[in-house]
Amino acid sequence: MKKNRIRGSLSLLLGTVIWGFAFIAQSVGMDHIGPFTFQAVRCFLAVLFLIPCAFVMDMGKCSFRESAEKWKTPALWKVGGICGCALFVAASLQQIGIVYTDAGKAGFLTAMYIVLVPVLGLFLGKKPPKSTVFSVALAVVGLYLLSCMGVSEINKGDLFLMGCALAFAVQITCIDRLAGNLDGLRLNCIQSLVVAALSVPFLLLTRETVTLSAIAACWLPLGFAGILSMGVAYTLQIVGQKDLEPAAASLIMSLESVFAALGGWLVLHETMTPWELLGCGLVFAGVIVSQLPDRKKRNVQMP
Repeated sequence: MKKNRIRGSLSLLLGTVIWGFAFIAQSVGMDHIGPFTFQAVRCFLAVLFLIPCAFVMDMGKCSFRESAEKWKTPALWKVGGICGCALFVAASLQQIGIVYTDAGKAGFLTAMYIVLVPVLGLFLGKKPPKSTVFSVALAVVGLYLLSCMGVSEINKGDLFLMGCALAFAVQITCIDRLAGNLDGLRLNCIQSLVVAALSVPFLLLTRETVTLSAIAACWLPLGFAGILSMGVAYTLQIVGQKDLEPAAASLIMSLESVFAALGGWLVLHETMTPWELLGCGLVFAGVIVSQLPDRKKRNVQMP
């Protein structure tokens, strides 16, 4: 059990590192194409990457025909559709909210799914342990210091971003409740396909200019955001969540903001204030506390 927990934590941690650096890729990509175009292309790239990966992973385990049959699992498409819709709503509301609000505050409000996931758990009959509540409090304070210290203005973009946080919380909860023993790689492929398909009509409705030259101009950001962020990281999320409680998993995923800040420091040579460094430390502390064994469970296991 402890081994599974470590494996799940490491899977989520690696995925979170990728997501953090993907903020840089998305920022650069937006200089060339619109948000829904970027979203559609990156998710389509993820699908193209994940389909052959699924067959490669099955090599030596089953025949090509048997591997193809795995795609016909009804539950896989049902859960992938539900998670994909939640992920599309979250990503779209985040992009709209960023238009109206400060980027730092956007990161803070998006990460509020760490509060909403335990709240959703309460409605589903899951009461988080006291250590998780304390961890969430530490992480919230840390994220505020990291993302929006000194920001006081409230605007309509904040409402979009709170909706985004709720949608992410729903997606995390759906994976916890519905994914079960489903193939994580195939599930993410279907989830990505749903997001790509839903993005196309919205890019047409918002009249985004789509040209091959503009897409080609940001091939590297699209490749990183599509193959690594959407393809690899979201698969790691599904795999990692199978070994962790959703509240603990969401805390690890909140490190995305920390790695985004570190990525900006390393790649874009942005500076970090003492408050931001303290914020990073508090988020890390919150994640570490959430991974400590619960005292009651530890006492029960003692002879």
